[in-house]
Amino acid sequence: MKLIVTPDTLQATATAAAIIAETLSAEPASVLGLATGRTMEGVYGHLVRAVQSRETSFSEMTSFNLDEYVGLSASDPHSYRHYMQEHLFDHVRPDPARVHVPCGAAADLDAECAAYEKAIADAGGIALQLLGIGNTGHIGFNEPPSLFDTRTRVVELDDETREQNASMFGGDADAVPSRAITMGVGTILDAGRLLLLATGRVKARIIADALEGPVSPQVSASAIRLHHDVTVILDEDAASNLSPETRARAVIG
Repeated sequence: MKLIVTPDTLQATATAAAIIAETLSAEPASVLGLATGRTMEGVYGHLVRAVQSRETSFSEMTSFNLDEYVGLSASDPHSYRHYMQEHLFDHVRPDPARVHVPCGAAADLDAECAAYEKAIADAGGIALQLLGIGNTGHIGFNEPPSLFDTRTRVVELDDETREQNASMFGGDADAVPSRAITMGVGTILDAGRLLLLATGRVKARIIADALEGPVSPQVSASAIRLHHDVTVILDEDAASNLSPETRARAVIG
């Protein structure tokens, strides 16, 4: 695992964006796994500017998002499909046929999950998977406990996760859907490379648990330590609970 610690959030998001841009420069037809959340808005802002300055292009890439709320249509302003359009897709002009986000409004959710897994396989698998981490330790929406061989499926969201995401629903946790479709931990671990980004002191405890605690389904993010090619990018606040031994191995970004 490569650990990069940056002075602040801006540098952390810029570093993550640079890795994604470098991936597309090396292989324009790369298959990317994408994530949502407040921190990712910074990443996508950097990427939009890189496309506008012609430093990179999304025209040939294929993407698969980690998750989507059950019950929300793609046009719902609270959906992750809408988030991706607003923060990235509307600005970088990918091929719409190559952009994939789970359909939370599908009539048959199990069939939607199976089709999503098949689409990833048919695309040749994900080359680079971008990840955040939730306060429960989840990657995607893999709430504890999530076995490490799980595939794309419907999950119940933890109350803490709904509280964490309430800011995107007018501050009302009850308005946050109680279920979501998520790539499973096993699906995530199948990616060729993992890139986990976390910023802010609020993530310090769970980052320490994920990187230094037991590798356990109780913290699904700990599964990244089983992967052969992982980069973790943190700002100083998110890294503040790590041990001196772990910090000593970090690259200063």
